[in-house]
Amino acid sequence: MTISLAIDTSTARTIVGLVDNGKVLFESFTEGATDHGRAVSELVAQALDGNPQPEQVVVGMGPGPFTGLRVGIAFARTFALARQIPVIGICSLDAIEIDQDSYTVAIDARRKEIYWAKYAGGVRIAGPAVNKPDEVTDFIIDRYPSVLKLNELSQSQNESEPFYLRRPDAVPTAERR
Repeated sequence: MTISLAIDTSTARTIVGLVDNGKVLFESFTEGATDHGRAVSELVAQALDGNPQPEQVVVGMGPGPFTGLRVGIAFARTFALARQIPVIGICSLDAIEIDQDSYTVAIDARRKEIYWAKYAGGVRIAGPAVNKPDEVTDFIIDRYPSVLKLNELSQSQNESEPFYLRRPDAVPTAERR
């Protein structure tokens, strides 16, 4: 394994960690759904202060709100490009640690909806999807992606595109009615 800078902005929490061979060198987060832009750069600066340089960047690709995901993914890709190191995308729901064999995990999607995925034996078997909470049964919510799990999944996953599960709110002028 290598030294990984882990970033996730799929929830209202901006999460940054630095992991070396399964050992967390730095881990921190900032709350604030509209604060990802400021928070991610400050947390990465803290992570790098006095620690070894990362050899790869691992980033949560959602699902999550468009702007929050864009901030984290754009930062991760730019950081990696500037240092000529790989960037590896992970499904953010997969990185939420739940101590059960079979479960459904969810995060707040706003608009009275949730993003969710179902797992059996640690493998995603349904989702990610977006639904009203009453349309999904027995889900676990209010958990966040783990920097260790993001790093672990970088060995087996590499999502190249974000999980945008909704159409954008903004539409081109020509498509407005």
